[in-house]
Order: sequence, then structure tokens, then C-alpha cells
Amino acid sequence: MFDEPIFAAMLIFGLFALGEFISIITRARVPMLFVVAFGYLILLWTGVFPADIADRANLTAFAAMLPAVLITHMGTLIPFKQIKEQYKAVLIALSGITIAAILVILIVTPFIGYTESVVGIGPLTGGIIAFIITSERLQELGMVSLVTIPVLVLALQKFIGMPLATHFLRKRGNTVKEMLRSQSETAATTATADAATTVKKKEKEKEETTAKTLLPEKYQTHIILLFQVFLGASLAIGLENLTGLSYSLWALAIGITGTYFGFFTGSIMERANSFGITMALLIVFVMSSMNDVTPGMFVGYLPPVLLILAVGVTGIMIGGYVASKLCKWDTNKGIPVALTALFGFPGDYILCEEVARSVGKDEKEEKAIFNELLTPMLVGGFTTVTIASIVVASILIGTI
Repeated sequence: MFDEPIFAAMLIFGLFALGEFISIITRARVPMLFVVAFGYLILLWTGVFPADIADRANLTAFAAMLPAVLITHMGTLIPFKQIKEQYKAVLIALSGITIAAILVILIVTPFIGYTESVVGIGPLTGGIIAFIITSERLQELGMVSLVTIPVLVLALQKFIGMPLATHFLRKRGNTVKEMLRSQSETAATTATADAATTVKKKEKEKEETTAKTLLPEKYQTHIILLFQVFLGASLAIGLENLTGLSYSLWALAIGITGTYFGFFTGSIMERANSFGITMALLIVFVMSSMNDVTPGMFVGYLPPVLLILAVGVTGIMIGGYVASKLCKWDTNKGIPVALTALFGFPGDYILCEEVARSVGKDEKEEKAIFNELLTPMLVGGFTTVTIASIVVASILIGTI
């Protein structure tokens, strides 16, 4: 059966579908990547999946090209005006991952070594793209066994980050509720209206950013948009060969500047209706990087991973707390913004929605709480996962 590429591909996407199903029914508390990572390892160790299943499905070669493409696309997501308005959220998010990286290097390195510490920082401060950057470097250096560390960090971090963020968001939600109830009806309505106006303004600015392009709309076909993003990714690879600077940094810079000057449309791969399949194929790349992970490696690397997570999460919270104080924000609002590094979107949106619904006693309170929490959480997640983690992973992994 595995000799037929279509059957091998079907089984791979079946595993992805199972992960997505479990993520949906648990409201993202059990992440899709967790199910895929551990499900693949179990199927691999039990002999159900052959180690070369991705090769048999003819997916590996194409998937290997996609990191540069995805990072270029991520650069087209940058909402300049929103980040400018929410600069405090940006500073808090950056502070969290900076302190986390410093503490992991200082505290964890003496116990498990510098290389082992560094390979866990990228995924800790971001997500799947940071993992790709890390795993590629490890494969280049012949340190394939160390891929187990970022795999476990990537799979486990959401289980720590989301409950912690929920705890602080609920406290902030209760504060907002008390403020609403202590104010006059007019003041409460004004606060709600102001929050709603902020969200509407954010959406309008996103539309303006998306609409800004030098390419007339009639030429923005799926094929032409795909050509543009592959052109940007190719340029990033070429610049890496010329300068020695990681393609990931070039791709991010090309995506950002290309969108700012109108060469790219905002959210270019989503507009090309290609983001979903591209992400799925990128997960194939992630999955294939675990082929040499054995049960012994898994058990052996679990204690270092737990140490990295403990120190890293503590660092994120310390950075979020200190930056919140400096920015004169409620720490119950700022710390969750820093913690978005551990889960990003859509986890940040889902948490805001669930907290507003559970804390608010009526529709007006729910709306006010939701609007108060949402924008900084989205900006925080965007800052860490889309920008900062790529920069952090690219720089640190280059020191190995």
C-alpha cells in the first residue's frame, strides 16, 4: 500500500485531520501539532508508518522549499499602524522572550550544555517556523538526535502557556467587570464603545494594508500571487548565499518591505488560496525531521526539555511583569501578552473569547472584556510568533 504515493499521502493527511479534529473538540487545549508529533512517533516506533512515508508520498522535496516561502508570506502580515498604536504590547512581548532566552542560556546551559539550550529557545519563543530554522541547522551539523528537544518544546509549550494566560486574563477580566459596574451607565457604555471603535479601527487598517499594492486587482490572480511570493523566497535564498546571513531573516525583511512598498499584497498566500496546503506540507517537513528520534532519545531528552520549559516560561513571565510595570499596564493584562509566545494565533483569540464569556455576566460585559483583551493579545502573539521568534532562532542557531 505504501508503494502508492496517493495512499501514503492519504495516511499522512489522515493523521493531520485527526490532530485538527482533536484540537477543535478541545478548543485548542490539545494542539494539533501535539497530536501529529506524538502520533507520528508512535506510528513510526510501532512500525505502522515506514520512516520514508513522506518520500513515498512524493511530498518531501516540495515541502523542503516551503520555509522561505512561508516566512516571506509572514512578512506580508505585518500591520504597521496597529503595531505602532499597540507599541506597549510589542515591548512587553519582546521583553518576555528576551528575558526567557537570557535565562535559558544562563541557567540551563550549565546543566545540559549550550547547544542543547539554544535549540530549545527558538520554538519556546515562537512556533513552527522557529522550529524549522532550528531543525535545518541541526541536520546541517549532523546533530539529528537533538531535534528531539525542539520537537518536545513545540509539542508541550501550549499546555503550559494557555492555562497560565487564562489565569491572568480572568483576573484582568474581573477588573474590567468591576470597573464597569463602579462607573455610571454612560461611562460604561462609552468604555464599551471606545473598545469597539478600537477593534473596528484595527480591522479598517488591516483592510487598508491589504489593499495597498502596486499590482492592479485584476492581475492579482492565484498564480501571479504565488509567483510573487516564490520570487521573494528565491531572492532570500540567493541573498543568504551571497551574504551568509540566514535566508529566514532575508525572507522576513523582503516580505515586510515588499508589502510596505506595495510589491506584495497583504496576507499574500491567503489571498492566493494556498496558505492551508502550504502549512500542511510544512508540517510534513516537521514530521520528517523526527524520523531518527528513538524512544530512548525521547525519554532521555524529556528532563532537559522540562527544564528549558520551566526556566523559559518563568523568564517570559518575569519579562512580561517588568515591562508591564515600566509601561504602567496592569500586570494581569501584560503577562498574558508575553505568554502568547507559547501559543500564538488562534489560541490568543480563543482564550479572549472564552474568558469574556465566562467572566462577563451579560452581553455588554462580555463585549467590553473581550474588546479590552483582544487587541493587545493579537499584537503580542503576532510580534512573538511572526517576527521575534524568527530573528531569535536565526541568530542563536547561528552561534552553534
